[in-house]
Amino acid sequence: MDLLSLLKEEKTAKRKGGLYHKTQVNMAYNSNRIEGSKLTEEQTRYIFETRTIGFKEQEAVPVDDIIETSNHFVAFDHLLDNIHKPLSNNIIKKFHSILKIGTSDSTKEWFNIGEWKKLPNEVGEERTVLPQDVETEMNILNKWYNSIENITFENIVEYHFRFEKIHPFQDGNGRVGRLIMFRECLRNGIIPFIIDDNHKQFYYRGLREFENIRGYLMDTCLSAQDTYKEWINYFYGDIGKQLYQL
Repeated sequence: MDLLSLLKEEKTAKRKGGLYHKTQVNMAYNSNRIEGSKLTEEQTRYIFETRTIGFKEQEAVPVDDIIETSNHFVAFDHLLDNIHKPLSNNIIKKFHSILKIGTSDSTKEWFNIGEWKKLPNEVGEERTVLPQDVETEMNILNKWYNSIENITFENIVEYHFRFEKIHPFQDGNGRVGRLIMFRECLRNGIIPFIIDDNHKQFYYRGLREFENIRGYLMDTCLSAQDTYKEWINYFYGDIGKQLYQL
């Protein structure tokens, strides 16, 4: 058994209260929250568990937040079901398509869901790769990554930085990028991790400073990995220890 098999087993069994359940809720909540979603963690859990949105007297939230949360659950399942495939532009575009389907963005012709951006965009007032150059830059990035014989934790974090610097989609790049990091850790026998909203500023600083000080982003990701280690240890005990020598 490995972590991937255990998560898939829980998914197939529709088991509640396990690591798959916890991962789905926490990753959807935190990844969307980082991007500005108004949903609480409890609301996110409610949507995952019941597939309904009865929040009673709680504050109303934008419909897109609810759709994108539900879509994130589908994207994570897609991640597990297609993890045997090498990372490629098609896989990355599929994540974007799943995350954005049915949102208000999907009705905008210029938004181009599931495809590279059509319009230039900035991140924190920093320019990103121009639309006409995205395909070339993504091919270069994936060629570099897929040529590495033994993928390491640092390789995956560096890929994330370079991906976010390209910013290939009109919006949703962060969510796609964090799904890729989880996928590639799981695929390469590395303990995955979830960047939580409480570490958002450290995460952003890490991306901003990566070319000068790699340690900021690495330390943030390692801290998140420590949290996921604790989850594995709690849910799987001795099996988890055998998997990763926790």
